[in-house]
Amino acid sequence: MDTKVKQEIENETDTKQLGIHSLESLGPYILEQDNAKNFVYVSDIPQLCKDEPCMLGVDEAGRGPVLGPMVYGIAFCPLSKKDILKQLGFADSKQLTEEKRDEIFDAMNRKDYAVEALGWAVEAISPNVISMSMLRRTKHSLNEVSMDSAIGLINAAIEAGVNIAEVYVDTVGPPEKYQAKLKAIFPKFKITVAKKADSTYPIVSAASIAAKVTRDHALKVWKFRERPNEADNTFGSGYPGDPTTKQFLGDIDLVFGFPRLVRFSWSTAGKALEKKAYDMEFEEEEDIKGNQKATYGSEKLSKYFSASKNENRKRYEYFRDRCLEHVAEI
Repeated sequence: MDTKVKQEIENETDTKQLGIHSLESLGPYILEQDNAKNFVYVSDIPQLCKDEPCMLGVDEAGRGPVLGPMVYGIAFCPLSKKDILKQLGFADSKQLTEEKRDEIFDAMNRKDYAVEALGWAVEAISPNVISMSMLRRTKHSLNEVSMDSAIGLINAAIEAGVNIAEVYVDTVGPPEKYQAKLKAIFPKFKITVAKKADSTYPIVSAASIAAKVTRDHALKVWKFRERPNEADNTFGSGYPGDPTTKQFLGDIDLVFGFPRLVRFSWSTAGKALEKKAYDMEFEEEEDIKGNQKATYGSEKLSKYFSASKNENRKRYEYFRDRCLEHVAEI
């Protein structure tokens, strides 16, 4: 991975120390985060997970939607306690109702038998970071973003003291290549990468539920920096086929496009912008240097985005109100 890309993505990650010990505490925790950045949460680590060899599962939620974060999750428990996974009722999260997923998530954080033997962690990858990664000059694909998150969460578990012996991963791309990549990074672990692993391995299902419930509640508590008066969830599920999502994507700022909830690197968002938004041209640095004089009676767009060398002025209210930030490099 490109070092510069890695550093910039890491700078977008904000790890908080507040606790999530029930479904009820999940929403307030997410609300504390900056939804323009990634955040990582690692649960309390059971002592058994440090003392005994553990299995660890990896899965994601929200890879396909045009709105909201993609969330990667891991779950881990001792090999000797795998019956706990069945007891909690883990199954493919996509086959469970939202109410059932919430119920299982709450149980895995409240029940003594679960808390004593099962841990989990998530990374919520903001739509802002996803879009910037995919549209930058040095492209960073969604698969690469996904793999980086999975690897980062496994490393977070290692750093927290989890005694990992086996790793099970729901694949991104060809399973053989992904498995070889992980094996090269973690040679001491038994690693299995498979399609639809969440329906085959209960520990991956546990990771899937942690990821899916986190994403669901991230959407429920989403606060628009750009639209402070926006009503709660006027955007639907985030999938392009959802009529509410389609209607939401039709509400475009003609200059600045969508709020940060939208993954503007998605073709669905791009096509919506092409239909309604103004075409914009941004000057290259070479063009600015070679053409310093503006046409008589006109002003350069770049004037409003940068101060002169000896000037330390406040940013225009228009840009402050819309939470626009200066981008030095793309």
